[in-house]
Amino acid sequence: MRAARAISLLLLLQARRTMTGAELAAELEVSERTVQRDVLALAEAGVPVYAERGRAGGYRLLDGYRTRLTGLDRAEAEVLLLAGLPGPLGDMGLADPALTARLKVLNELGEAPAAGVRRFHLDAPGWFRTAPAPPLLTEVSRAVWGERLLRARYRRRAAERTETVARTLRPYGLVLKAGTWYLVARPEGATEPRVYRVDRLESAEPLPERFERDEEFDLGAFWEASAAAFARSLLRESVTVRLSPLGTELLPRLLEPVPARQALATAGEPDGHGWVTVRLPVESLEVAYDELLRLGPEAEVLEPPPLRRRLAQAAARTAALYGVSAQR
Repeated sequence: MRAARAISLLLLLQARRTMTGAELAAELEVSERTVQRDVLALAEAGVPVYAERGRAGGYRLLDGYRTRLTGLDRAEAEVLLLAGLPGPLGDMGLADPALTARLKVLNELGEAPAAGVRRFHLDAPGWFRTAPAPPLLTEVSRAVWGERLLRARYRRRAAERTETVARTLRPYGLVLKAGTWYLVARPEGATEPRVYRVDRLESAEPLPERFERDEEFDLGAFWEASAAAFARSLLRESVTVRLSPLGTELLPRLLEPVPARQALATAGEPDGHGWVTVRLPVESLEVAYDELLRLGPEAEVLEPPPLRRRLAQAAARTAALYGVSAQR
């Protein structure tokens, strides 16, 4: 593991020229003392790395020193970046080699890490759904990679009708969520990025003009915040539910993350059997019926009465299918 970390350190210095011990420690998720040891190991191995003192100082490589990948053209290197999904790789214990691989690819591309790894984002829940790729995905992707302005016509819903609008966009990144592609882009004249479904684009033309990316923009963080805000906007009603200990455990697995978190935050003290009462935000009582059926006997609706009656009837029909009488 130390060798892989030392290579990551080397590639970071190659990409960013100068980094402090604190910056390297944060990037590699180690202590500054560990960074010092790794720098010493690189120097002993013949790598021309040295430390500069002063306010603008830090670790750096001797000017002109580079270690490069071979055998990859730019398109191949860009494709490899898409394999660097940090969440799943981290779960499998592959975060360190993934970081090293991404840094090698970015060095081949001649880009700093902050500029190259935030143009595509995979929102994994529900990703086993299949859907055809949008016809204009290739053009949009080309604009994202090339940092080129995108002239587009977009079909949007306005009140009770659908209208088509023309926009010149700064395409920051693409997100794949549950089989659907979304473009995160800032329209000309706007101050904040917006989200566009790629399959609603009627035309998309990458322009020759390039735009300057905001390197502080974090595609993953933006998407998470936008998705959470959208989910909250849909939760117009709420129901009161008792959850068993197992129901409390199952709630965040079976329901969407935002309403599940909000509900569990309202939980009071468990009763003598470990059940808790929560206030669950829902899109509608119809949606609540479908969602709470999934919890079966691990959830009891207390309010509103119409939803409670409907679930009781469903439980009675289920019991009748198995030839037993429903009991409380």
